[in-house]
Amino acid sequence: MEITRNQVDDLNIRLSITLEKEDYFDKYESSLKQYRKQVNMPGFRPGKVPLGLVKKQYGKAILAEELNRVLNDKLYEHIVTEKLNVLGNPIPVENDDIQGDWNEPDKFTFEYEMGLAPEIDMEKAMKKLPVRHTVKIDKKMMDTHVTDLSRRHGQVADAETSEENDLLLGTMIQLDENGEILEGGIMNDGTITLDSVEDKKTKKALTGVKKDEEIVVDPYKVSLNNDDLARMLNVSPEQVNDLGNFKFRINEIKRLTPHEVNQELYDKVFGKDEIKDEEEFRTKLEEQLASMFERDSINLYKRQMSEHIIDNLDVQLPDAFLKRWIQLSNEKPVTAEQVEEEYPSYSRFLLWQLVEGKVITDKEIIVTPEEIKEQAKAMIGSQYAQYGMPLDEEMLENFANNVLGDQNERQRINDVIKENKVLDALIEQAKIKEKAVSYEDFLELAKEHSN
Repeated sequence: MEITRNQVDDLNIRLSITLEKEDYFDKYESSLKQYRKQVNMPGFRPGKVPLGLVKKQYGKAILAEELNRVLNDKLYEHIVTEKLNVLGNPIPVENDDIQGDWNEPDKFTFEYEMGLAPEIDMEKAMKKLPVRHTVKIDKKMMDTHVTDLSRRHGQVADAETSEENDLLLGTMIQLDENGEILEGGIMNDGTITLDSVEDKKTKKALTGVKKDEEIVVDPYKVSLNNDDLARMLNVSPEQVNDLGNFKFRINEIKRLTPHEVNQELYDKVFGKDEIKDEEEFRTKLEEQLASMFERDSINLYKRQMSEHIIDNLDVQLPDAFLKRWIQLSNEKPVTAEQVEEEYPSYSRFLLWQLVEGKVITDKEIIVTPEEIKEQAKAMIGSQYAQYGMPLDEEMLENFANNVLGDQNERQRINDVIKENKVLDALIEQAKIKEKAVSYEDFLELAKEHSN
């Protein structure tokens, strides 16, 4: 066997692999004989089909399979021996004719192309890093938070006549352009939260009404957005365009009386006698908010930092090779146009993988099985806690073991830990400026950099 390497440029190479007969022929003949034992042909007993007939009918396919196996082994061996940092897998040179005789197999020559990973220089990418935004906790935010807690622990009771902060439970009935009930239209029980209705005219129309009254409403003015409206009407988001007006028949009126800010509220939020007065209550709440916002700030900054690094990497990828490799390796047929459309996001993902690989090597980062287990337990515990169902240690352990039994899920958790360790290492070595912003501005930034 002979391998000849041609360096096309810094990111592309071509390999010419010549296989001699002794590299594959013995195993090819052995495969033919093995296949002869299995093949069934009319007129012959199983296992007694003449070898020449088997070779004539199946020889080329068996030869191709054996050559492919040998080539894969030799390509992998060459990559490891020469320490080539390849992207994707080697692919046959386009429009290349294999040199060799399939009828009288002897010497074969195959041509492959490979894309190489560029060298990653983090120095430029780590310059002029974005500012890390923190959330400014002011008196207005604290007042709002205390009010929210008061409402959350308040009492809900039926009311006779609606007021501007009530909850209206009723039936939404779609109307036609003449204001009549639309035949076959949407009808669904839904809830309107009056303190969320921003349109003054609509809010006024729904205030001061009684049970069983019917009010014509614009559905877009009693919902937060299209997704919220779709949930209210129990339809898909695609069905909430140009709906026209609805009749809202009021079935119930609910009024929330907020809890007083007193010792009973302190006990409900933090436990019996943990807090003694409102000043201590607000101080403890502020500490909680600061801790929560700190986590959110770090998570947002990690997204901003990874985006900045990718945007500022001074590297090129073997784009033409990668596009062809994507098209050839995809399980489902994809067109060149589809590849072009999806390639920008794929190339960014690939660049980040290269960054991760460099940092992992430089910082000797590893992910242990214990870390994967603890991350799985933390994720599961958090999910159940959201529904008010805390799990004890034994249950967490059992759930985590079940989740980690799925190799795909285990790999996903491993990747999450690995990425966080990489970003933590980068943040640790960087000089980062901070800027406090309002919660509203922070939410806008988080939305802008959402995945």
